[in-house]
Amino acid sequence: MKKKGKTSIVTRYNKWGYIFLIPFFVVFVIFQLIPLVNTIYNSFFENYMSGLNKIGPNFVGISNYVKLFEGGDLWKYFGNTMIMWILGFIPQIVLSLILAFWFSSPSLKIKGQRFFKTVIYLPNLIMASAFAMLFFALFADAGPINSMLIKGGLMSASAPFKWLSNVWSTRGLVAFMNFVMWFGNTTILLMAGMMGIPADLYEAAEVDGCKPSQVFWKITMPLLKPIFIYVLITSLIGGLQMFDVPQILTNGSGDPMRSSMTLIMYLNKHLFSKNYGMAGALSVLLLIITGILSFAVFKFTANDEAK
Repeated sequence: MKKKGKTSIVTRYNKWGYIFLIPFFVVFVIFQLIPLVNTIYNSFFENYMSGLNKIGPNFVGISNYVKLFEGGDLWKYFGNTMIMWILGFIPQIVLSLILAFWFSSPSLKIKGQRFFKTVIYLPNLIMASAFAMLFFALFADAGPINSMLIKGGLMSASAPFKWLSNVWSTRGLVAFMNFVMWFGNTTILLMAGMMGIPADLYEAAEVDGCKPSQVFWKITMPLLKPIFIYVLITSLIGGLQMFDVPQILTNGSGDPMRSSMTLIMYLNKHLFSKNYGMAGALSVLLLIITGILSFAVFKFTANDEAK
């Protein structure tokens, strides 16, 4: 009898857990699952506007996917996206590791940590569109940056540098903006991971005469690995979804020579032209690419741990 009583009490308590989960599942089904299924469904149909006439929806199978691979634009824009993400992520992770180590190190005891943590996180609170508009004005042909370079004698007034007309300067600006906006968030995450490492390990390493570099690579990084992988995966997903900064900086054109056109900008062009079939196919491919890259990272780290 006692066992039945305890079981019934546990069951009554458990039902509240399921009740509290209902809002999450309702929101997930309405705003994520149904749109996902609808996107996959639309990807197999010809459905677009031709002037004022609507074509479709007509079932075309995998024709939309074939068209995406035929022109080579898909891989070009994927390459653009990855290049700009890598250019921004490498300095971001390096600087974030350094700052996280400084702020979490008990031996340094940096004063005013709260102030500095707030300052480095502030760019993350600024809208990307506002950031892009700011840089668009700063690096215009007659903008403040060129004016300072001319006054400093580093550039001729008759031939100002065209920042937004050069492939690598445009990519560099996009990468730099993403770096400035996100390094504070990455620093906070890495710092939280470092603060979770027991101080006894550092004290033991100090007693054994380990150098700071040895402590970092042999203690800090192995124990920081889970949060480091999390940062890498989330940054990768965010990089693949890069849109607002290059969209505003290049006025949606991805110039020069579409070298800063990202996958999401390419997707947005199909949505803007109301070509829902191609947009759906591109969305599905983007989901597959994201899944493959994320799996590759996890597979690599799993193999590394097995060794």
